[in-house]
Amino acid sequence: MRQVEELAALIARFAPTDGVHDTAIPRLKVVRLSQPSEPMHGLHEPALCIIAQGAKQVILGDKVYRYDAAHCLVVSLDLPVTGQVIEATPDKPYLCVKLELDPAAIGALMLEAGPMADREPEPGLGMTLSPMTPALLDAAIRLTSLLASPADIPVLAPLAEREILYRLLTGEQAAHLRQIAVAESKLQQVNRAIGWIKRNYRKPFSLEIVAAEARMSASALHLHFKAVTAMSPLQYQKQLRLQEARRLILANAHDAASAGFEVGYESPSQFSREYSRLFGAPPLRDVARFRGREPIYSG
Repeated sequence: MRQVEELAALIARFAPTDGVHDTAIPRLKVVRLSQPSEPMHGLHEPALCIIAQGAKQVILGDKVYRYDAAHCLVVSLDLPVTGQVIEATPDKPYLCVKLELDPAAIGALMLEAGPMADREPEPGLGMTLSPMTPALLDAAIRLTSLLASPADIPVLAPLAEREILYRLLTGEQAAHLRQIAVAESKLQQVNRAIGWIKRNYRKPFSLEIVAAEARMSASALHLHFKAVTAMSPLQYQKQLRLQEARRLILANAHDAASAGFEVGYESPSQFSREYSRLFGAPPLRDVARFRGREPIYSG
């Protein structure tokens, strides 16, 4: 309990206002929210998320992950998710530290540590929860505490980050971390497919082209893609299209028809139907709900 309170105090110090705050430590962000949030749709990059106070739920496909200080969340590839802070008050704000995962650092540590498994595990979902351990929490505290001594960051931050990765590689998250770094793992093959979809999501979809990019057969890609993302490649493309369209409407004041066309929809009625299905309201009503707000997607 003392460790959790120590981490909460550090996050509160370096995230004095609501929002997601970049820090002087590469890949490290601190997050604060003083009230529960609306469900926010976004692309969650590979990261470790540790909550020190409050609670959050993240929805991936039809799976709901609810976590607080007792668990940490590890995301092993870019995933379109819906996140919502569900426990936060001005007196006890939601406080979270988020460390983006560096495949090169994971790979280097694996080479030093030697073989950690007899064979490559079958890929599971690219988002998992694990019980928080005292050793991992201690390493997270030491990394975050370096924000108070910027001169020490260049030397000591890589050591603390390395320990965090080591704790993950030797814990329940080991299989996911290994697959992030192994070039020809099933996860990396799916990740190549995701990269193609992200670059070309406006274009008509071809599973065969995406499968060739992933160096898999179309049937194998469909199977493994769904295993790690909880959705098909086509559903993944659709989520990217709709999230970008929503951003265009909210941030750039596009009308619904032009936003839909810009992300690849030829039919305004189809765009409106699929937008409503994902966001719970057609574009105009959805925009009205968010006017005057500053929605925050947090880790």
